[in-house]
Amino acid sequence: MAAWPRTSMKTFCCERCEARVFFENIACDACDAQLGFIPAELTMGSFEADGNGVLTRVPNMQEGLRRCANHEAPVYCNWVLGADEDEDLCPSCRTTRVHPVLAKADNRKYWFRIEAAKRQLSYSLASWKLPFPAKAQDPKHGVAFDFLEQTDPARKVLTGHDDGVITLNIAEADDARREQVRAQMREPYRTLLGHLRHEVGHYYWDRLIHGTAWEDRFRELFGDERADYARALKQHYSCPTSGWSARFVSAYASSHPWEDWAECWAHYMHLQDGLETAASWGLRLDSAVPGRGPVLARPIASDEAEVQVRVVKTWLPISQFINAMSRSLGGRDSYPFVMPDAVLDKLAFIHQVIDAGVRGEVPMNFGSPVAAAGVAATPPVESCAS
Repeated sequence: MAAWPRTSMKTFCCERCEARVFFENIACDACDAQLGFIPAELTMGSFEADGNGVLTRVPNMQEGLRRCANHEAPVYCNWVLGADEDEDLCPSCRTTRVHPVLAKADNRKYWFRIEAAKRQLSYSLASWKLPFPAKAQDPKHGVAFDFLEQTDPARKVLTGHDDGVITLNIAEADDARREQVRAQMREPYRTLLGHLRHEVGHYYWDRLIHGTAWEDRFRELFGDERADYARALKQHYSCPTSGWSARFVSAYASSHPWEDWAECWAHYMHLQDGLETAASWGLRLDSAVPGRGPVLARPIASDEAEVQVRVVKTWLPISQFINAMSRSLGGRDSYPFVMPDAVLDKLAFIHQVIDAGVRGEVPMNFGSPVAAAGVAATPPVESCAS
């Protein structure tokens, strides 16, 4: 069984001068080479650009690559399209269906932050070989992001998912506003990337669980998703589940099986990307657990048989180290969660579902890739006032 071909998301090298560069970079600080992320290779390429913006990759002088059409302000996308691609937008930008009104300077800043977080999300999904088509390519099974601004207090813009459409209130990209909401909701953790990971978890429940052979096992671990969703949320906000920490990763996860799945999906992405980043820096903790051997960071491979053990022995010590570092710098815990056995079992199940779907052992709910590829992508539209 082949493992997922993970590459380092957080550390790359400039192909021209071998200086360290990062996932978000658009140019090398050391040699001024143009940089671009190549989705097909999951790596950063180094380029020279002529006056017309035509890219030539160095040092192999590969030609024909193009920047994503969103490479200029306000998005500054650094992804690169292949010479044989008919699209103008990269795979991540294609999933944006509605963007905020750009006449407002704050909205332009928010859209930049949201797209940067979505590219990180898209990278992780691509590295696991999970299909992530835009609705413009696959209207029935694809995903679309609507980034909306709330301008009327009487008409709330709620972050959520509905049949592949993920809506995000752009106020979540305002750090001060998001922190205010986090405090009001008494949440230990609230990030822009975390929102996207949670909502895409709902999307993959439809693609990986609904109507598949996994439904019975899902209900054993998470509960029966056929329970009234609106009533469950109302009950949660009026009287949260007591003792939730013994079975759930967050209080919100206890509200309904769908939310439990989405919260666990987001945390699975958190820990995998965290482990990958730590591994790319060569992190080794010699004193993580007194009296025991060193902890060497590495992502959980797709063929890992004992996911629960790997989380406990590798991720938990590393997350404790991250929290200790954050406290020493005067910040809050970066990972303020505990992992009861019930949550470990849920994370292992998500790992198993992804692996089986990618390998084709359990069919996923996607349309024909050939048919979807023939549908032209449409550019995002500017949102109206809500």
